[in-house]
Amino acid sequence: MKIIETKIPGCVVIEPAVFGDARGAFYETWNAERFAEHGLPTRFVQSNVSTSSQGVLRGLHYQWPRPQGKLISVLEGEVYDVAVDIRHGSPTFGQWEAVILSAENKRQLWIPEGFAHGFVTLSERVVFHYLCTDVYVKEADAGLRWNDAELAIDWPVVTPLLSDKDARAPFLSEIAPNRLPQYLP
Repeated sequence: MKIIETKIPGCVVIEPAVFGDARGAFYETWNAERFAEHGLPTRFVQSNVSTSSQGVLRGLHYQWPRPQGKLISVLEGEVYDVAVDIRHGSPTFGQWEAVILSAENKRQLWIPEGFAHGFVTLSERVVFHYLCTDVYVKEADAGLRWNDAELAIDWPVVTPLLSDKDARAPFLSEIAPNRLPQYLP
């Protein structure tokens, strides 16, 4: 596998080694030994799958005080996937990284704890998969506005399909520092 560093330390793109022939292809989406060699997590406690139609934007979501690291992949279709550093005190606070993930490119995105996450579906349909380092806790569920002008995320859509919760999420500047993950150097 190949690790591609992003501009935000700790947030990386993973390109698996793909072995294919006329019958199809095989690749590992997670291997504890290989991940450990690269300083990536080796323990996940929850696996999630969601489906979305074209133009659906989910996010930007995070959990606090029970943060989740997420290993993201797409099993069908294509998404524009975004991670935002919301760790209070981080030198990259408020910065974001985006990557195209698809069934075709087989790329994954590792998003460490302390980041908000969202994606928009670019294809007609997407099957989205992610492993989490902690379980979902309803009381810790939080989010921030997808189109926060201070973040200036370059989304490839103007009028996405949103849930009511995502449409009403607060802007980052409206969230009290004690409701955000803390940066630990």
